Amino acid sequence: MEDHQPPDNSLETQKPVPGFTGGSWWRIRTPLADLRDAPSGRRQRQLLLGARVRLTGDVQDGYGPLSAEHDGYTGYVALDCLGADSEVSHQVASRATHLYPEADFKAEELAALSFGAQLLVLDERPKFYETSAGFVPKKHLRPLDRPFTDPVTLAQMFFGTPYLWGGNSSAGIDCSGLIQAALRGCGIACPGDSGAQQAALGTDLAPGTPWQRGDLLFWRGHVALVVDADTLIHANAHHMAVAYEPIARAIARIEAQGEGPVTAHKRL
Repeated sequence: MEDHQPPDNSLETQKPVPGFTGGSWWRIRTPLADLRDAPSGRRQRQLLLGARVRLTGDVQDGYGPLSAEHDGYTGYVALDCLGADSEVSHQVASRATHLYPEADFKAEELAALSFGAQLLVLDERPKFYETSAGFVPKKHLRPLDRPFTDPVTLAQMFFGTPYLWGGNSSAGIDCSGLIQAALRGCGIACPGDSGAQQAALGTDLAPGTPWQRGDLLFWRGHVALVVDADTLIHANAHHMAVAYEPIARAIARIEAQGEGPVTAHKRL
């Protein structure tokens, strides 16, 4: 392939674009952006590189009020995290990867990217794709029009990831962030919070229905994914990580700590 200069909109050279007006569309241009409940407020969720967002009002103290296209989640994001709206073609398909300034794994990395980050592929090299933000190993990217088929496999990829309230990345994730990552990777639309996930996802099953791989279990403020007839996987503050746990033990432990019983057993 023809050799290219680093793209003008790489992470090294991108600058916030003027014109922050209500109704305008943007992309997250940083590896990770906190979505806050107020300017400089508390993190509610996170947005990954390439996420498309729409500003919904006036800028306040360097933060823009916005709505995320993929799930409608609203909040405030620092304007430095926003770049021009542009096309994306691929997503990071490994738990994490690195972004490089050239097609050389010995080069010093520009940034770490999480599963689900989205980029535009510009060119192909023997072992790398040149993207809109830099170079990424080919084995770590997957076309957006080729979703995965098993959410459990994707959730298992996050095993051991530290628990982080409001987290949505391989650097830290919470229970609903794990479910959203697993489902979105399979092309399944998914809200950002467990309550909205319980309302929107799957079909309710009667009490006593045997657990099946891919089922969702909900508690008040918590969600887990069934791995097999005896085991679930979830991001939780008890283990402070994404962890496997016997289903019966998890149900008993969560109820004993005052969080109540399972509120829903749902099948996608």
